[in-house]
Amino acid sequence: MNLHELGIAEAHQLLKNGQISATALTEAVLARIQAVDPQVGAYLTVAQENALAQAAAAEQAISDGRCGPLTGIPIAIKDLICTRGIRTTCASRMLEGFVPPYDATVVERLSAAGAVIVGKNNMDEFAMGSSTEHSAFQLTRNPWNLKRIPGGSSGGSAAAVSADLCLGALGSDTGGSIRQPASHCGVVGLKPTYGRVSRFGLVAFASSLDQIGPITKNVTDTA
Repeated sequence: MNLHELGIAEAHQLLKNGQISATALTEAVLARIQAVDPQVGAYLTVAQENALAQAAAAEQAISDGRCGPLTGIPIAIKDLICTRGIRTTCASRMLEGFVPPYDATVVERLSAAGAVIVGKNNMDEFAMGSSTEHSAFQLTRNPWNLKRIPGGSSGGSAAAVSADLCLGALGSDTGGSIRQPASHCGVVGLKPTYGRVSRFGLVAFASSLDQIGPITKNVTDTA
């Protein structure tokens, strides 16, 4: 079994039943990132130390009988969503060294649910683009064909899910920035109803339209 290929619901059952450990799952994803992401370019920051610490905490929670749907699940975050202690650049040189002192509400809730934050995904700079060719740092490529774009602006998140570099990811959508890259990369993306998900800690593009939402391997995982 290649652990990095699991979906969220499938991994949850294996974790809950003690058939795999959160640390083993996280290590498999981190190894996959190291092996594959130099070609794909989905990540701007890999938070290995943070991820392994959260995986250890998830293992303890599971052993205590607390295993929710996201406990021990490796998740990636689009790099315009604030993460305490992990840099948040919006794919811009202007924020290259910015490390937020707080988590966005969505990250707080993921952490409270026991998720493992493995890193921050590339994007079009300040979410202004639809191809992930406009990052100040690197191109992200479509895992199905490295000569093609993954869509954008959440192209790093969609590519990471598609290439098994995480089990799920968060993106943001103002005018299609979750839905379009999900379609390009053959994964599932959802823009929730406006206001359904907190935008606190999201670097705004257009506050009256922005929404944070999930990108996953299948409809069940998105739900």
